[in-house]
Amino acid sequence: MSNIYDSLKNPPSYLEELRSILKYKDLIFQLIRRDIVTRYKRSVLGVLWTMLNPLGTMIILSIVFSRMFNMRGVYPAYVITGLVAWTFFAQTTQFSLNSTLWGSELLKRIYMPRTSFIVATAGTNLVNLLFSLVPLTFIFLVTKVTFRISILFLPLSIILLLAFALGISFLLSTLVVYFPDTAEFYPVILTAWMYLTPIIYPESLLMDTFNGGILYFNPFYYELKIFRNLLFDGTVPQLNEWAIAAAISLVTFLIGWLVFTNKSKKFGYYV
Repeated sequence: MSNIYDSLKNPPSYLEELRSILKYKDLIFQLIRRDIVTRYKRSVLGVLWTMLNPLGTMIILSIVFSRMFNMRGVYPAYVITGLVAWTFFAQTTQFSLNSTLWGSELLKRIYMPRTSFIVATAGTNLVNLLFSLVPLTFIFLVTKVTFRISILFLPLSIILLLAFALGISFLLSTLVVYFPDTAEFYPVILTAWMYLTPIIYPESLLMDTFNGGILYFNPFYYELKIFRNLLFDGTVPQLNEWAIAAAISLVTFLIGWLVFTNKSKKFGYYV
């Protein structure tokens, strides 16, 4: 008896994509390895650039703003904490957007999970985030900012950052297929987003603006606050702060995943 293909019996696209990602996990690891090797193989300093990038930015910002914000002693530690979290988010979302355009031609030729490039990009930047903790530790030692027991919760904060970055990446990667100008316009949005987030200045500066509305309606602010509390402040955020950050990350991830997996099968008609 011949088998009859019935598309109605296929699992939902979001579930089918999840199964594919798990099945092709070795491919994801190879893509991550390729990205890391390709990025640094022609560089004299190699992976050290991942550590020197936030360090150099922190030094410049400290020279310019430390006196302005009256945080001369601990300002470098304050800034580098925010830069590490922001760099991970910014690079993950921007690189994912570009990787979707780059990988579309390959997806037409061979089968692989359509989320492969986005997940691999997030994995690559997660490795870079871990490397960035090295200069962060050095700055903390120099400025005498003490690591406290709250650092034990840092992996949970990184998971929230990862989920949020993936959700935004899925949404952007869907949008750029239908509106290619998104790739050109998104860096402008990133720049504005960064300066509307208390990364290089105290959050108190924005509390008086629209009664703090700029902060409260900024989803990344909640992710950054958890990350900075654990590292710089040395305190464990309250349960309601964890709940807000977790809800933002989970909802963003689920919406991004559902939108991307639902639309991705039609990408070949647009790219």
